[in-house]
Amino acid sequence: MSMIRDLRAVVRPSLRKRSASPYQPYNAYDPTRDPSASTAVVDCAVYRDGRRMEGEGCLTPREAMRRVREGGGFAWIGLHEPTEAEFAGIAAEFGLHPLAVEDAVHAHQRPKLERYDDTLFTVFKTIHYVDHAELTATSEVVETGELMCFTGRDFVITVRHGGQGSLRNLRHRLEADPELLAKGPSAVLHAIADHVVDGYIAVADAVEIDIDQIEIDVFSPPAKGGTRGTDTGRIYQLKREVLEFKRAVTPLARPLQLLSERPMRLVDPDIQKYFRDVADHLARVQEQVVGFDELLNSILQANLAQATVAQNEDMRKITSWAAIIAVPTAVCGVYGMNFAYMPELQWKYGYPMVLTAIIGACFVIHRTLKRNGWL
Repeated sequence: MSMIRDLRAVVRPSLRKRSASPYQPYNAYDPTRDPSASTAVVDCAVYRDGRRMEGEGCLTPREAMRRVREGGGFAWIGLHEPTEAEFAGIAAEFGLHPLAVEDAVHAHQRPKLERYDDTLFTVFKTIHYVDHAELTATSEVVETGELMCFTGRDFVITVRHGGQGSLRNLRHRLEADPELLAKGPSAVLHAIADHVVDGYIAVADAVEIDIDQIEIDVFSPPAKGGTRGTDTGRIYQLKREVLEFKRAVTPLARPLQLLSERPMRLVDPDIQKYFRDVADHLARVQEQVVGFDELLNSILQANLAQATVAQNEDMRKITSWAAIIAVPTAVCGVYGMNFAYMPELQWKYGYPMVLTAIIGACFVIHRTLKRNGWL
């Protein structure tokens, strides 16, 4: 019995500790471990009145939040591909919802906006155009990454996945505009959304050049001795890349609509107006991507039609020459039966006459087929 009482004494405190916060995994956070020890932290700073606190360098997340709670402002923490263990302490420090934490760590999410109490969780797909000298059936045209943003009343946490989409230059631009940055975390969220959509515009312009080149190749007259049309694999590969681009752009329309139209406590009303401009830019890119998809469908159909026409032309030529060759084949086949009594076998001009008749018949057939466009 004493052993059972001792066991209860150990279990009950641990159960109370597990249920202390519904938003933190009970076995993921070690309170003695500083969450800033994570090597995934790229930058961490405190901003007050739109200015980065001088002389602090890159703070630890725990130190940043301590200074925010003491002197106000907000903390901006940037991470790159954190593991579960690296993100666990930060998630517990800021009370992030475990579902959002799981999405941020494992990535592979579609663009979305979710609200967990006093935290907004936003997912963006970043797009990077891959330069290539010539588009082939295996060329990679766009490369995707992910950018997650946790926005609270006094903090912003950005989690980036992929080799592109760095926010370093964006942070520097915001630090150069204290008036905008003084609006708080929602100003950072808007800047990130604007940065992502501007990237979409640049990629759309580059993809349009590739599509124009494909279109020129398909509809240009073939070179002398060459084949008409272009490699279908190039068109199909570009269509797949455009589809990946479309999956990043289209789902983002709804989150931007919510941010620009629905009042939210975590979004400054002045900043909300700027989200409308971002939504307008996204609508333009969305129309472009949909147009790319439809245009590539038309180009693909035109290329297949050209291939079919070329095959038909080849078949007509083959059929025409087969018809011409059929005349001497038939005549020679008749005279090759070796009958004793056949016309003109004993006539000395019989052989030249037969050859002349064969050549004349072939010439007439050739002229007729050529006049009808078969040759």
